[in-house]
Amino acid sequence: MTAIRRTSSTEVLYGMHPVTEALAARRRRILEIFVAPGKTSGREAILREQALNEGIPLKEIPLFQLNHLAQTRSTQGIAARTTPYPLCDVGDLLKERRPGEPPPFFLVADGVLDPQNLGALIRTGVCLGITGIVVPKDRCAPPTPAVSRASAGALEHVRMARVTNLVRTLKAFKERGVWVYGLDPRAKYPLFSVDLNGPVALVVGGEEKGIRPLVKRACDVLVSIPQKDTLNSMNVSVAGGIAMYAVFHQRMYGAS
Repeated sequence: MTAIRRTSSTEVLYGMHPVTEALAARRRRILEIFVAPGKTSGREAILREQALNEGIPLKEIPLFQLNHLAQTRSTQGIAARTTPYPLCDVGDLLKERRPGEPPPFFLVADGVLDPQNLGALIRTGVCLGITGIVVPKDRCAPPTPAVSRASAGALEHVRMARVTNLVRTLKAFKERGVWVYGLDPRAKYPLFSVDLNGPVALVVGGEEKGIRPLVKRACDVLVSIPQKDTLNSMNVSVAGGIAMYAVFHQRMYGAS
């Protein structure tokens, strides 16, 4: 069996989309790529060619060993040892926009602990043009390979800041003219009744308790998504997706 080192300064991405999107985004250094024998799809051939062109070592190893390296069976027979996901700080997210660029549009995830939900939010957010995402360090899933896998590799293209104090971060947003909307199923203002065309930060809460009280108070306005009363609330990734699409729709087509 070939010995493959895992170190504290690297991580193992897994799945076709995360690995190919990391190659495309060029935000990480990819140290080596692993492929299980028998992978002969068109996408795998393209991946091999990319690795060759980039001078990245590509190794064939048994599937069981590849899965052991990634610590999951959800590898699709593809993995890569890379530098960690490159976080940024809030100041980078708030840098002045160039003329002609759309107003900033931030997603703030307060307490989203499930990597699947965070990945789904990121995937939708990238599709709908978010400027970046902010998460707290102590109440949110970190940007792990599992999140990249759940986002179908979209994590590799988005800028993320992990902050110690989310309330202070929202205050910094407001000082820079960003209007902060908190998504709350009990809010009296419907999401579709507010102006989302300017600089916006959309705050979504966690799977069980939603947005924390102090974070709610730091929002400019709390908004809700109108729905039937059969269930208490939507899944956070679904609700966040609807809210992000409302911002996208207003900016593309105007308020309905």
